Amino acid sequence: MENTREIVLEGLLTVEKELSFSNKLVSDILDKYDYLDSRDKAFIKRVFEGTIERKIELDYHINNLASVPVRKMKPMIRCIVRMAAYQILYMDNVPDSAAINEAVKLAKKRKFANLSGFVNGILRNLSRQKEELKWPDKKKNPVEYLNVRYSVPEWLVEKWLARFGFEDTESLLASLLEIHPVSLRFRSNMKDEEREDYVSRIKALGVELEQDSRLKYVYRASHLDNIRELPGYEEGAFVIQDVSSCLAVEAAEIKLGDFVVDACASPGGKTLLASEKTGETGRVISRDISEAKLVRIDENTERMQANNISAQVWDASVFDAELEEKADVLILDVPCSGLGILGKKRDIKYNATPEGLAELSGIQKSIVEASWRYVRKGGTLLYSTCTINPDENEKMVEWICSKLPFSVKKGPVQLLPNKDGCDGFFYTVLSRND
Repeated sequence: MENTREIVLEGLLTVEKELSFSNKLVSDILDKYDYLDSRDKAFIKRVFEGTIERKIELDYHINNLASVPVRKMKPMIRCIVRMAAYQILYMDNVPDSAAINEAVKLAKKRKFANLSGFVNGILRNLSRQKEELKWPDKKKNPVEYLNVRYSVPEWLVEKWLARFGFEDTESLLASLLEIHPVSLRFRSNMKDEEREDYVSRIKALGVELEQDSRLKYVYRASHLDNIRELPGYEEGAFVIQDVSSCLAVEAAEIKLGDFVVDACASPGGKTLLASEKTGETGRVISRDISEAKLVRIDENTERMQANNISAQVWDASVFDAELEEKADVLILDVPCSGLGILGKKRDIKYNATPEGLAELSGIQKSIVEASWRYVRKGGTLLYSTCTINPDENEKMVEWICSKLPFSVKKGPVQLLPNKDGCDGFFYTVLSRND
């Protein structure tokens, strides 16, 4: 019998030591222990992701109780205390005594018996005081309050406060901490009866599906264990894709027979939807910077039987003369800070920096400068990101229109999870003028 908490601990230690991306790591962990029952896998995922997601808050409460600050604790002890604290504060179905006792056992098993009393003391105090936890003063120090309450770095809190104000910023931060269902995007050209048949069969397995009000072929899925086991997966009936991404592609008005270039395509959701829009008479070139990036594109292209897609390795910041003025539609979903998907990639907020955001703007400009000439005269450029940052979004569109022969056709559109029920996502559709 595997110790699920020990599996979580190993994952947290890996994140600390190797700065691994937690969303990829948890996927690898669940694949490795796929033989565990669904409850154990759900526990592993919840504790691992929750501990990372609420790290700033957990550390704040632990520091108020511990004689040694979290940053000075041994990495092993730090991870054990954090994950137990998360269970105590956020998992009502786990008795506090179980979370505490298992944490103490883990400390002893990992040869830190001398610190087991330290672990026990912190966690028992947290359990006793959890109903009256102290928080930073919301009125006197709103930045610190939001920083701790929603585990978001202060610089990012300040950035969003300046743009949205306190109430909307708190609403946005709260929405990013909510459980985010996976979105299944069924083939857009599938007949309604066929799609509804798949939906019924998936629901019969206990999966909850909620149809999006804007696009009938997108469903939010809850209580989903293994997507590969769902009816329709092997037949290529659907792909995982958030409605925000679909709305962007829909806005580009891709037509049958169009030639589309998706210059930064991985994982390929927009490529696949574009291929359905162009039909058999159209063509899509789907590019990204490495073979590793193309793996998921190739996998889904084959599964979805999208025969009009050509996947290619290409650095989008390098101009390809062979494509000059050939594309009816150019999709530029540029590398970005990812601040709109903090609810899905929980460690982005800890790795992002103001300096890094400035650097990304430079990368985005280099990609636009290298790629814009692919658009034929009168053609369309779809510019998009999965972030909530004017420097990467609205200001980039302004720069494109001031420096290059483009004008805004639709947008700009900034989708927000707290208002639009989807990822934080930005897109603008531009027309080439000359």
